Amino acid sequence: MGVKVDLKKQYNETDRRGKKSIKKSFTLDVSFEMENELVVLFGPSGSGKTTLFKCISGITDLDEGKIIVGNKIYFDKEKKINLTIQKRNLGYVFQNYTLFPHMSVKKNIECGLKGWEKEAREERVMEMLSLLHIEELETRYPSQLSGGQKQRVALARALAPKPEILLLDEPFSALDLEIRTKLAEKIKNLQTKIGIPVLFITHNLEEAFQLADKILVLYGGKAQQFGTPEEIFYYPNNLHVAELVGISNIFDDAYVKECDEKSKSTVLKSEDLSIRIKTQRFKPGDKVSWGIHPENITLLLPDSNSKNQYENTYSVRVNNIINKGPKKRITLTLVRCNKTLTADVPAQFVDSLKLHTGDLCLAKLEMTKVVAFHKS
Repeated sequence: MGVKVDLKKQYNETDRRGKKSIKKSFTLDVSFEMENELVVLFGPSGSGKTTLFKCISGITDLDEGKIIVGNKIYFDKEKKINLTIQKRNLGYVFQNYTLFPHMSVKKNIECGLKGWEKEAREERVMEMLSLLHIEELETRYPSQLSGGQKQRVALARALAPKPEILLLDEPFSALDLEIRTKLAEKIKNLQTKIGIPVLFITHNLEEAFQLADKILVLYGGKAQQFGTPEEIFYYPNNLHVAELVGISNIFDDAYVKECDEKSKSTVLKSEDLSIRIKTQRFKPGDKVSWGIHPENITLLLPDSNSKNQYENTYSVRVNNIINKGPKKRITLTLVRCNKTLTADVPAQFVDSLKLHTGDLCLAKLEMTKVVAFHKS
């Protein structure tokens, strides 16, 4: 079963800065297609993730576009089709679970099965209790459940009516790390088992990469990039995506010097630096931004043999070293052009090099890990 979404919707968001609240108007402009897979919606607060869910579910009306799940048209402006919430066969798990406090776990799950015959309803509830491994919670009430248990009950209730698509709106945000990790694994296994499209909202980058078959990055109401976690992480389309996936070393001053067909690489010129990257997306003369994740910078001792041996290896001076447990965050200044780099390096390796503030060493930028994108 596939999903096609192509929509536009005006919406307002409140940007809270200190004691001030600023209302901003955005246009949600999103288009993507997915199969029976788990797609993570990723982006900062106010980027339109929850608004997109409300549009798909029918809570919010669209200005234009279409939404198709399988062979069913949920919305089509041109054909004047706009199914009600009740006729859109989807499961929706909210951030706060929305369990009914006066109902037992069993009764909460049964809520989505109105119109089912009693025997079929009983059978389906038992099936959901077993699927989520919560059989022992059947007679308990929400006040007697932990956060992780409430989340599994909410999932069971959403899946009980056999939805065509499942929407999960930051379902783990109130849970501690250990429970989040376990539930993330369960969601991934569930998606494979139930075989329906799942859309999952999160602000957590690690969670996104743990769960996603594909990631849809939103910023300012616009779809910035749609692809596999590896594509998003190593081939960001623009500055917004690069910053969201944690690339802290970004420079907006390069152009493409040459494209090497033989090695399938491209040489960028950034001030006095020549940087080779593993991509052929550009042509000579293109103005680009480039960057690299802190963990993809390797430090070497300052001997000339190493310097001549490796691509993208430059003299740097150590400005600062911060201990972060198993890693050390090191601020470096490139000697040739005074650019500042941040590197996350294993603590034992730093200690073995005997590096201190003020020391000179070499920084190697892994060619396959240097990212580049056209300037905005």
